[in-house]
Amino acid sequence: MRLDETLNTGSGVYFEGAPIDALQTPFQHIEVFDTPELGKLMRIDGANMVSERDEFFYHENLVHPAAIAHPLPRDVLVIGGGDGGSIEELLKHPSVQRVVLAELDGGVIEMARKHFQSVHRGALDDPRVEIRLGDGMARVRESENRFDLILLDLTDPVGPAEALYTPLFYADCQRALNDGGALVLHIGSPFSHPGRVRQSLTHLAGVFSIVVPWFVHIPMYGATWGFASASNRLDPRSRSTAQVDALLAERHIGQRRYYNGSTHAAMLALPEYVMDMLR
Repeated sequence: MRLDETLNTGSGVYFEGAPIDALQTPFQHIEVFDTPELGKLMRIDGANMVSERDEFFYHENLVHPAAIAHPLPRDVLVIGGGDGGSIEELLKHPSVQRVVLAELDGGVIEMARKHFQSVHRGALDDPRVEIRLGDGMARVRESENRFDLILLDLTDPVGPAEALYTPLFYADCQRALNDGGALVLHIGSPFSHPGRVRQSLTHLAGVFSIVVPWFVHIPMYGATWGFASASNRLDPRSRSTAQVDALLAERHIGQRRYYNGSTHAAMLALPEYVMDMLR
């Protein structure tokens, strides 16, 4: 069957896939398909979430640009991310002692354990990982802990996730960060969602003094996709190509398929159409 994914009202991408599992939870409908192009693919309410073959494009580039810019990330909060891919990347940093996963829907974790071992590689059951089911917004507001990194590994800003893409929530995250910490999130496609990208960066800049976007092509999304780090001190641009490669070697961060010093620099280099959009 054909799996359509819309980017906006006028464009999208599709993959052929055969259904292999489905789960209706109190929050959403989760499906898993086997696709020739991407291997196993998880969809939530008809939107592509994660696939076996291209997950590294997203997870490595969500995690490493800010994590490598932090001198010693120890405590991390991941909101969403129930597939475990971002946690698996975080745990490659030897300084990380604790990752709190705040996932609204335990069904996502259930399906990831069942079908996406190649994505999380057992990270969901690592002793450094604490899984907390429930509202990520409440987790941030009620937590007595402070974090070196907060990752918003969320669905798009519709439905339950919409409230987590607001200046009010970004301010809650800022208060939950340690000095020198950073909030990291995806911000959409600069070509297909220019308004969303512009608004996200504007809202972040209203809360944080250093907001840095970067962009990479994500095959499953069929588009160039944006990420951003927001902090009052941490700046991924402070790491040169040579410094990133040296730190990757020093921290023994292996098993990467995308991220290195050269891609770090390349992702941070903004094309003219993006700079025009952000002016």
